[in-house]
Amino acid sequence: MRQFLLALFAFALFGAAISPAAAQIWPERPLTMVIPFPPGGGTDLLGRIVAKGLTDVLGQQVVVENVGGAGGMLGSARVVKSAPDGYTMVVGTTADAINQSLYKTPLYNFATDLVPAGLMGSQPTVLLARKDFPASTLQEFAAYVRANPASVQFGSAGAGSTGHLFCELLNAALGIKDVTHVPYRGGGPAMQDLIAGRYDYICTLSPTGKPLLEGNTVKGIAILQPKRSPEIPNLPSTAEQGLPDFDVSTWFGLFFPKGTPEPIIRRLNAALATTLDSPWVHERFKDIVANVAARDDRSPEYLKKLVDAEIAKMGAAIRAARIQQL
Repeated sequence: MRQFLLALFAFALFGAAISPAAAQIWPERPLTMVIPFPPGGGTDLLGRIVAKGLTDVLGQQVVVENVGGAGGMLGSARVVKSAPDGYTMVVGTTADAINQSLYKTPLYNFATDLVPAGLMGSQPTVLLARKDFPASTLQEFAAYVRANPASVQFGSAGAGSTGHLFCELLNAALGIKDVTHVPYRGGGPAMQDLIAGRYDYICTLSPTGKPLLEGNTVKGIAILQPKRSPEIPNLPSTAEQGLPDFDVSTWFGLFFPKGTPEPIIRRLNAALATTLDSPWVHERFKDIVANVAARDDRSPEYLKKLVDAEIAKMGAAIRAARIQQL
């Protein structure tokens, strides 16, 4: 027994000794960035921008691999099961926090099975209404919906989607109750029916809403964050319209599997910071109406606190909306 404990102690010392050394030469080969959604969506576009930037900074190719399914769970679960050697990471998002309460048995524990490496940025949400909706400001919107809960409907890309929960949070903040939710099979059909006037309003990511606003096919009520977006300058913020602290942006971060050596996490975090400070990245983020993470918000510690807070926040929204667990 004594020999076993000595051997175990020696192994622990050896492991502690090689981690910094491994970090000094990491990365020695290409890395894989798993994006847990199909190509072409907001997560994919943002992830590919960061992957190219990291490739330039690290001197090794960061290969993007799309693994969609189960609201992002399949891709994240794959990374959870991968070797914790610093060569496989996943783009984690608000959807991961939602899935912890949306599913009865999530494929992983987002708070413990993935290690935060750094926050990349966020995309704001916009509140859009059908073109002939009889309200133009957030105050008018709230008054109208509160007065007509039996006839007003809001749509989303599906039950438990970020748009669904963000609208539920907005409804609660505005004192709106008993409004009918119309879930669709994806954002495309939901937007088509909003344009056709088949329901009243939706909460959707700004890259989706921007072209519709520019085409004057829907009515913009608010951007659901404290400040206006330079890319949609004519859309007032929630703070301007009586909700100073309301913010339901979708955030995006990089995560490694649990057990990844701390020095490697720090090396990637430093590379991410350099990437996010690049003028090229700033321009590309503007193209997709995304916000680069502030410098004070990029640390693994900040992302860990954000994950814990978002799991609690989204869980409360799911319970308040009485969404059936999947």
